[in-house]
Amino acid sequence: MIVLLVEDDPDLSDGICRFLRGQGDTVIHENDGMRADALLQSQTVDFALVDVGLPGLGGYELVRRIRSRKQPIPVIIITARDALDDRIYGLDLGADDYLPKPFQLAELTARMRAVLRRGHYSTVRSIVFGPLSLDLDGRLAELDGAALSLTAREWTLLEALAEADGRTVPKEALQADASGNAVEVYISRLRPRLEHAGLKIRTVRGFGYRLELAPER
Repeated sequence: MIVLLVEDDPDLSDGICRFLRGQGDTVIHENDGMRADALLQSQTVDFALVDVGLPGLGGYELVRRIRSRKQPIPVIIITARDALDDRIYGLDLGADDYLPKPFQLAELTARMRAVLRRGHYSTVRSIVFGPLSLDLDGRLAELDGAALSLTAREWTLLEALAEADGRTVPKEALQADASGNAVEVYISRLRPRLEHAGLKIRTVRGFGYRLELAPER
């Protein structure tokens, strides 16, 4: 799952990013509301966690814009503002849940699962891209009908690329740690294992990567 975290507290955002990535999610972090809004208009994400007090554009306004564009993105507001009026305002704007700070990370992910279980949003549990099939619940991969063995990091990268359905995924969305070459290393390992089935991971210089299907496929 690709999660957009919009939070300007560096300690909290670092903790949330590490926790979600440890569960296998891809996390895009923005600390500015305007940049987050621009990203949401150019890239698909599966979930948004939005702080209220943001530079550039406040969290409430960001949620209002998401809903005015009718983007089917589940949203949880995370904020220190825990007054009843604040919670009602955020929910009325279209947030799916409202979690006051401080909170335990396990509660955050439990609330995310609860939002998805409500059935308002489509929760695709498998991804098929050409000859590639990913069972998200079982974390099983098949390529041309044969089992494809993947490490946890390879799975996370391949899931994000397949889920993008041919769109380019920014490198920072795939980067799990601070080591600059980590993504390149894993991409180089995946490429030869996919190419015989007609799948190619293309590098989009200065931006990221995308998964492509050979024309004859």
